[in-house]
Amino acid sequence: MKKTWLLVLLVFFTSCQQEKKTIISDQYLTVLGTAQDAGYPQINCHKTCCQPYHEGKVAKKLISCLGLIDLKAKKKWIFDATPDIAQQIQHLSKQLETTNVIDGVFLTHAHIGHYTGLMYFGREAMDATQIPVYAMPKMKNFLETNGPWSQLVSLKNIALKKLSHNTSVELTNGLQITPFLVPHRDEFSETVGYRIQGQHKSALFIPDINKWQLWEKNIVAEVKKVDYAFLDATFFKDGEIPRPMSEVPHPFIVETAKLFENEDKATKNKVIFIHFNHSNPALQDANVLKDSLEAQGFQFAEEGMRFGL
Repeated sequence: MKKTWLLVLLVFFTSCQQEKKTIISDQYLTVLGTAQDAGYPQINCHKTCCQPYHEGKVAKKLISCLGLIDLKAKKKWIFDATPDIAQQIQHLSKQLETTNVIDGVFLTHAHIGHYTGLMYFGREAMDATQIPVYAMPKMKNFLETNGPWSQLVSLKNIALKKLSHNTSVELTNGLQITPFLVPHRDEFSETVGYRIQGQHKSALFIPDINKWQLWEKNIVAEVKKVDYAFLDATFFKDGEIPRPMSEVPHPFIVETAKLFENEDKATKNKVIFIHFNHSNPALQDANVLKDSLEAQGFQFAEEGMRFGL
């Protein structure tokens, strides 16, 4: 009889543990894209990096973007409006279908992969009504004073919401979004990363930045303060493209990994590389360089990943 009861308790305990593992957070981030601004495959590229796509061996990779969902509040947001926004919003709608197509867009800066998707909110496309678009002062002014973006404002397809450095925006149910300035090629706007604070966990999103040493903050210390850190991984290492790489001074993946080499695996596991150039071997499903870093604990963003907040 005792053995029977022990077996029942064991089955009950096991089922409870399995149930806990399948619980999805009410608030979560989801990866909607991983590629650099020009996507994968990149235009007019017939090199070995893009050839697997042309041969039908790998799928198209959408441009770097995060979605944010609050299931209880029935609201959803995206970080950056990419040229792939139509497909990305569709993916988000499959996770949470609401009357609003999107409840807000948080822009990082004025490079093509991060804001040009706004055009699909215009009269030639969905002719949206006052979709909230959160932008820093220079970014906001750029959209207001340059066509065709100014038409989105004048026709009230979008409603611009001004952001400020290190000033939080309250969304709902404990969700807070805080922009912070980072050094980058700011030809038309400033560039920001975001701290995303949920009810239980937090994340960094820094898809574009110049070398880490040019930032006033220490990236290792900042990663330790959060649960997830989606970091610029445009290039894997020096010499990856034929042009002078000083013209596009992103931190190489190997440089970022080097900064974390003395940290424990739990800290490395917070790092989720994102925003891969088409030349970056990390875009491929299997690569010896990528595999070695994953063995150390680093993560590489893939479309569909979810991270509870």
